Amino acid sequence: MTQVRRCDAGSNAFCAIDFVVRNGKYVSSDILARDESRVLRKQGWSLSDAETSAQSAANSPGHKLRLTYATAAGDLQEIDLGLIIRPWPITYALSNQMFDRAAAMSMRLEIGAS
Repeated sequence: MTQVRRCDAGSNAFCAIDFVVRNGKYVSSDILARDESRVLRKQGWSLSDAETSAQSAANSPGHKLRLTYATAAGDLQEIDLGLIIRPWPITYALSNQMFDRAAAMSMRLEIGAS
């Protein structure tokens, strides 16, 4: 749906790709996120703790990449509460998916700890 690349050139420099995915075959974002966890585990990713309770996270084999993901409703609620920050296009896309009653989630892919 939407993708934004974000880089921080500070003392702990990193780049991340934020994106919103939607799948019309699912009746809810919760089921979509649950199935994402299953697919990641089958691909050898290890599930891990995320920054907040509404998010899930996984590390790729070898911990080269880290994926954080949440339902559209979960991310929007945490954005509203000021617990997380997402680029404006991501927030906008999540809002649109909520109004469309679509199964969607926010994802952030970044370099993991090797």
